[in-house]
Amino acid sequence: MRHGFIKAAAVTPKIKVADPVYNAGVICERLAQACEKGARLIVFPELCLTGYTCGDLFLQPLLLEEAKRQLLKVAEATSGKEALVLVGLPFACDGKLYNVAAVLQDGRILGLVPKTHIPTYAEFYEGRYFTAGSRACRDIVIGDHSTRFGADMLFFCRDMPDFVLGCEICEDLWVADPPSTGHALAGATVIANLSASNETVGKDEYRELLVKSASARMISGYVYASAGEGESTQDLVFGGHDLIAENGTILAQAKKFQSETIYADLDFQRLQTERRRMSTFAGGEEKVSSDRGSHREYDRIGFRWSLEETRIERTFGCMPFVPADEEKRKARCEEILSIQAFGLKKRMEHTGGKTAVLGISGGLDSTLALLVTARTFDLLGLERSNILAVTMPCFGTTDRTYDNACRLAKTLGAELTEIDIRESVTLHFKDIGQDPNKHDVTYENGQARERTQVLMDLANLRGGLVIGTGDMSELALGWATYNGDHMSMYGVNVGVPKTLVRHLVQYYADTCGHRELKEVLEDVLDTPVSPELLPPVDGVIAQKTEDLVGPYELHDFFLYYMLRCGFPPDKVYRVAKLAFRELYDEGTILKWLKTFYKRFFSQQFKRSCLPDGPKVGSVAVSPRGDLRMPSDACARIWLEQLETL
Repeated sequence: MRHGFIKAAAVTPKIKVADPVYNAGVICERLAQACEKGARLIVFPELCLTGYTCGDLFLQPLLLEEAKRQLLKVAEATSGKEALVLVGLPFACDGKLYNVAAVLQDGRILGLVPKTHIPTYAEFYEGRYFTAGSRACRDIVIGDHSTRFGADMLFFCRDMPDFVLGCEICEDLWVADPPSTGHALAGATVIANLSASNETVGKDEYRELLVKSASARMISGYVYASAGEGESTQDLVFGGHDLIAENGTILAQAKKFQSETIYADLDFQRLQTERRRMSTFAGGEEKVSSDRGSHREYDRIGFRWSLEETRIERTFGCMPFVPADEEKRKARCEEILSIQAFGLKKRMEHTGGKTAVLGISGGLDSTLALLVTARTFDLLGLERSNILAVTMPCFGTTDRTYDNACRLAKTLGAELTEIDIRESVTLHFKDIGQDPNKHDVTYENGQARERTQVLMDLANLRGGLVIGTGDMSELALGWATYNGDHMSMYGVNVGVPKTLVRHLVQYYADTCGHRELKEVLEDVLDTPVSPELLPPVDGVIAQKTEDLVGPYELHDFFLYYMLRCGFPPDKVYRVAKLAFRELYDEGTILKWLKTFYKRFFSQQFKRSCLPDGPKVGSVAVSPRGDLRMPSDACARIWLEQLETL
């Protein structure tokens, strides 16, 4: 439960049609197994105590009474167990028959939720037996249990108020206005669906689409448990296609015709954070119709959970900004390059500029910026020779990066200009009284600011724009010289994290169809990341960024889960240990996590005055886009939490 994680299970038992005694035994057995696995939310299929395909047997009082007796046995089986369990059965009440989900916990029947939409079309004949459930809740008695009955019912954990469960049944998901919409607007973070959806060709894809879209639209978890092969009879075949989704992502999916149990770790704390971030989620009171969401009178049933830590089996990729699937990664790279190029294209068109000026170092960022600029000029129908690529060697420049910068510019058809800044920087040091043998921050930043001055003045001279090369990871860490490489007239890389920069350059190398360009790009990819502001040692780069500030793959991971997901430091640390357990020890992760938070807070003043640049993903640090953060915010509570780890 710590950090908002809860293990959910969707269970498809192999039942026997019209045999509640047998079915209750199987349900209790599978229930115990799921509890042993640590599941706190366990969802069984629709009408699983009797079977969905009983037909006119649903009109037999004996079947209904036996189903009620077996429900009490299943409820008793939950005694001493904290898991919230949902089981389907037919339930007679006030002279009518309802298709209901019974919500059980620790020996109690917390509530009965009736199905709202009753299908009577194609192979479905539910209207022959069942009455649509009322949203309004009322008291009922089952055996010795006094409980509530009604569709508008939410179940919340008193110990973890972010966990709120709503329930709907099968067809409720397939209609234009599902009950779960109202549940979510009323506060449900997780929806359970007890289903008996038979299999026909292609139906599984549509079902998956519905579950994914429902969880995305409601920013919720969605646990869908469907009837399996034990239900199959006469013309209908059931496959037990269980699904667990979270905010548009399928976390677990059953193999059809296996009658298995699937598990997934839902993060309901993250869901609440995302809802708070999206100001349009609940709409305004005046915008919600009188029969929807917060205007509906919901019963709220509380229960208790101990706060033991959920054993997380959910996987977290090391690179959240980079798709793991190769084809998706290629498509993502092409899309990002287009966003960058079209953003720059608009700026060039608006300003009437015909020339682009950028400094090239032979490093990854300036390489990507030059590739994007070349693509932009192609879109504009301008000659690439109007791109002025400027190499400005100084004290830290190595032959390898210098040669790569020159080869890259020539191969792309840009105009290459070399301006050695050693003499001007040395004179500047003399003017301000800086000892050139003292390799401090003044020594480094003096070079960066000189380069920016050269580029700005060349842009004025040529009537063009200075194209910024710095990426989002550097901006997050403040790893840029204020009014040096921090500044440009349009920054094409400001929305691209360092881990993605590498894949963009690799994608360009793989798809350019130019042997020499591919060779130079691959050598750039093989070069250590460095600002090259300190003199090399024996001709080799002496200043490696990741040795100083930490691995960018860690910092990008921290950035994503802190900004995009709203995780506190201890939760970021927890998932980082899972993601990087094969790469870094816990001490290393914690060391660089502390560095990340210190730098992220202290360097906001640089992000507060960023040049324009295109947003390309769901995380951005521009003060005009996603990040409205005060430059003088205090990092105390974040750092104090880190010190307790």
